[in-house]
This record gives sequence, C-alpha cells and structure tokens, in this order.
Amino acid sequence: MESERLKIASGYTLICLIWGSTWLVIRIGLESLTPVISGGLRFILASFFVFVLMKFKKIKLQTDKPSVKLYLIMALFAFTIPFGLVYWAEQFIPSGLTSILFAVFPFYVILFSRIAIPENKISALQIVGVVVGFIGIIIIFAEDLKFDLSNNVLGMIAVLISSGIQAGMAITIKKYGGHLNPLSMNFIPLLFAGIIMSVSALIFENSNTWVFDYSAIGSVFYLALFGTVATFTTYYWLLKRMNVVILSLSTFITPIVAVFLGWLILDEKFSLQDLIGSGLVLIGILFANFKGIINYYKLKNTII
Repeated sequence: MESERLKIASGYTLICLIWGSTWLVIRIGLESLTPVISGGLRFILASFFVFVLMKFKKIKLQTDKPSVKLYLIMALFAFTIPFGLVYWAEQFIPSGLTSILFAVFPFYVILFSRIAIPENKISALQIVGVVVGFIGIIIIFAEDLKFDLSNNVLGMIAVLISSGIQAGMAITIKKYGGHLNPLSMNFIPLLFAGIIMSVSALIFENSNTWVFDYSAIGSVFYLALFGTVATFTTYYWLLKRMNVVILSLSTFITPIVAVFLGWLILDEKFSLQDLIGSGLVLIGILFANFKGIINYYKLKNTII
C-alpha cells in the first residue's frame, strides 16, 4: 500500500515537472520549425520510442474491436485536434493567456465526470480546490492578460475547445481504457497523429522556413521521449489509480513549473505576485486532496 502511494506520488510529480518544462522546449523548437511539423515529428518519433519499449518489455498490441476503436478516437481527440488547436492558437495569443484558458481543464473534467461516470463522486472540497487553484493561475499571469478580442478571440476559443476535448478524452479513457496497457495504448494514436500532422504541415506550412539545427532536433527529441512517451504513459497509468479530478489539477502545477524554469533559464521575472499565485494553487490542490490526506494518516496511525 505504501509502495503504491509512493509510485502514484512520483508519477504525479513526474508529469507536472516534465509538462511544465515543455513550454520552454516548444519555444526553443519553434525558433527553427513551424508549429504543425514540430508536433508531427514529435508524435512520429514518440511512436517509434513506444514501439521499441513494447518490444523490449514484450507487450503486445491489443487488436480487439473496442481497443482499435479507442486507438482511433485517441489519435484524433487526444493528440491531433487538441495539440493542433493549441499550436495554432499560440500564433495569436500569449503563452500566459494560453495557460489560463487551458487551466479550465479541471472544470471540464468535473462536468464530464458527473455525466459519464456518476459513480465517481466529486466532493465540495474538490470543487473549492479547483476554484482556488484557478484563481492562483490567474494571479500568476495577470500581467499577461492584455489582449484584443478582435484579433485573439479565435485563438482563445481554440484553446478552450482543446481543453474540453482533452478533458473528454481523460474521462473516456478512464471509463473504457482500463483493459489497455498504458504503454501500448499510445502507439497507434501517436503514429496516426504524427502522420496526419506531418502531412498537414507539408500541405499548409512553408517548408522553406524549416531549419533542422540542434535546437530543432533537441526540442523534437525531448518532447517526443519525455514530453510525450514518459508523461502520457504515466498519465494513463495514473488514470487507473487516481480520482480523475485530482489528476486534472496537474494542469495547475505545470504553469508554475514553466514560470520557474523561465526565471531560472531565460532570466524571466519571478515576482511576489507569482509566489502568491503559486501558493494559492498549492492550497487549492491541498483542499482537493484533503479527504485523501486525512484517510492516509488515519490508516498510517492505525497500522502504527
């Protein structure tokens, strides 16, 4: 029991840290590559890594009809469409605003969870935690919220749609993907998404601007291996073991990691406002996990 809790905590920490770093790495990669080809190459390379790991671990790809159907749904709605929307939107809206808009993810999860998995109870403390955490995100990026609706409204809508699609997929996988291995369930969706995005890039993007320098190659490699394979495999593993609302709160932590790395690596600001916002995010997560924390210590004291 203690070992399982440690694995869950480690996995949760892992996805928060790595996904928080991907903002920085994406920015570096986009200095050399256009958005859609960057995402397409990322997913194709990630599918190759997954294939190698499956062979090494001797994990077979499940090919029953429900599994294949889920693979195809994931290819479109877990990777191609939501990532395509976010990459496209970031041409028009600042990253801070993008982070806030995508941070509505837990609200979507609560809504869809109540509809699709009514037995998955959502407590008042979890709702309070989500609201407090969201306020913290707004405080962190308050200075970046200057935008012109006439120019940015489509980009904002795109991010909101992307967040909703991702939340819907989280609930879908939680409900129907329990029989799939967290590693193998990534292979077909990543491969299909990579092919679709790469072909789309060849058609719609200017390939003459692509520069495959060390920044581009390093960015694609990092995002494929760590930002996709390690994180999504861990995320799907956690979906089987955690309350989906608690897991969705990782979208509150990743912007904090991004702000810290920006300060550490790019010499960007880290102000008192960032510190207060980060504190509210952590308090929100504490509220959302309050019942689990109390039960854990009750169990621990009983064992002692």
